[in-house]
Amino acid sequence: MKALILVDIQNDFLPGGALAVPDGDKVIPIANKLQPLFPIVVATQDWHPANHGSFAASHAGKNVFEQIELNGLPQTLWPVHCVQETMGAELAQGLQRERIIKIFPKGTDVGIDSYSGLYDNGHRKTTGLGEWLKENGVTDVFVCGLATDYCVKFTALDAVKFSFKTHFIEDASRGVNLQPSDVKNAIAEMNRVGIAIVQSADILNTK
Repeated sequence: MKALILVDIQNDFLPGGALAVPDGDKVIPIANKLQPLFPIVVATQDWHPANHGSFAASHAGKNVFEQIELNGLPQTLWPVHCVQETMGAELAQGLQRERIIKIFPKGTDVGIDSYSGLYDNGHRKTTGLGEWLKENGVTDVFVCGLATDYCVKFTALDAVKFSFKTHFIEDASRGVNLQPSDVKNAIAEMNRVGIAIVQSADILNTK
C-alpha cells in the first residue's frame, strides 16, 4: 500500500512566516492534487516548545543560522518558529485536510531537534510515524513538503531505514538553501540511498 507524507506544510514555513522557505506556498496546490491518489495521507508538524533548544533566542549571544552543539549533536540555530498552539505552527490554510488521516508532531522535546518525521535528530526516539505506517500495511511512501534540504530529506532517509520503498516528489517540495547547493546536494544524497526522485506528473499520469 502507498502513503503520501506531507512534511511540515505549516504557516511559519510559507512566505511571510517566521522561517519562510522561498516559494514554500507553491507546494500547496500540488499536494492537494496528489492527496486523492493515495489511500493513506499523513502529515508531519513541527511543534516546538517556546524555549526550544534549536532557537537562537534560547542561547544568549548566539545568532540565527549559527552552528552549536545541542546535547551532543550539531545544531543549526533557527528563528523562533512553529511554537506549539500558535498560528505559525498550524498547517497551511490552503492545504486540504479532509484526507489527512493522522498528523504526527515532531520537535516537541526542548533538548533535541527533529527534522525527520520519523525520528529525532539523534535517533533516540521515534515519532511513531514509521510504526503506524507499518501497522497500516504501507510498503511505499511518497514524501514531499518543506523543506527539501532539511525535514523532507531526513524524513525520506529515515523512511528508507524503516524499509519503505521511498519516493521524493521534487516539484511538490521547496528548499531553504542556506548554501546555494544545499537542495541539489540533498537530492543527490537521497538518490544515493535508492530514493526515487519523481515529479507530481509522474504520479498523476499513472493513475
